[in-house]
Amino acid sequence: MQKDKKIAILGGGNIGLSIAKGFIKAKIFKAENIIVTRIPSQPLDDILALDMNATHNNEEALSDADFVVFAVQPRQVNNLLKNIKSALNPDKHLIISVVSAMSVEDIEKIIGEGFRIVRIMPNTAIAICESMTCIAAKDITSDYILEIKEIFDKVGSSLIIEEKLMASATVLASCGTAFFLRFIRAASQGGIQVGFHAEEAQLIASQVAKGAAALLLVNGLHPEQEIDKVTTPMGLTIKGLNEMEHNGLSSSIIKGIVHSFNEMDKIK
Repeated sequence: MQKDKKIAILGGGNIGLSIAKGFIKAKIFKAENIIVTRIPSQPLDDILALDMNATHNNEEALSDADFVVFAVQPRQVNNLLKNIKSALNPDKHLIISVVSAMSVEDIEKIIGEGFRIVRIMPNTAIAICESMTCIAAKDITSDYILEIKEIFDKVGSSLIIEEKLMASATVLASCGTAFFLRFIRAASQGGIQVGFHAEEAQLIASQVAKGAAALLLVNGLHPEQEIDKVTTPMGLTIKGLNEMEHNGLSSSIIKGIVHSFNEMDKIK
């Protein structure tokens, strides 16, 4: 746990709140040392119900914080930074940005240089400590990026990457959650068609997906090596795989990932 250190999460949407929940679950920060902000039109009751602090005032949130997380949408970040830059202290605040389309240099142009700034790209599974979080900074050997990696290793797995790869990380690590969930949904629907009730099909498909991923993480083999273990000559598995490939399974997934990547420039 970051003992008595305090963290301000500016942006209490899906990802901001997921980060807060993960930090509490992993016992990295005490709930009372987390403060989450939202715009005045959004309620704070659900945040307060988790024993965290909440406010509509970003400057108030920064006053006691050691860590500051920017977890707003790209279209909101410029105004946020302009409004809070006078309250930011380079000697006190370690900045963590979850904003996909804004580089460290972009942030510095607004708030000034001299800050410790780390960019991260987690996903919503951080709430249950199962995120894949990619991390980048100007100096990937700095003590502060290693401190951030240590934190995010406790809420899943993390990987330090070059900043130029953050757009790719957004698509594969963050959007990827939705891509894999859509595959599980499709597998569940297939399970219903072959006889299972919906909840049974979803349980089976979800656990199979979890087990398949665990095989790669534990054994460290290429996916095709694990696939070969369950495909026999003229068997059901290879027939199903080939039918999926004839209908563009791998091609569709690759195209979807590349298409999302190519759309990144449009959200700046």
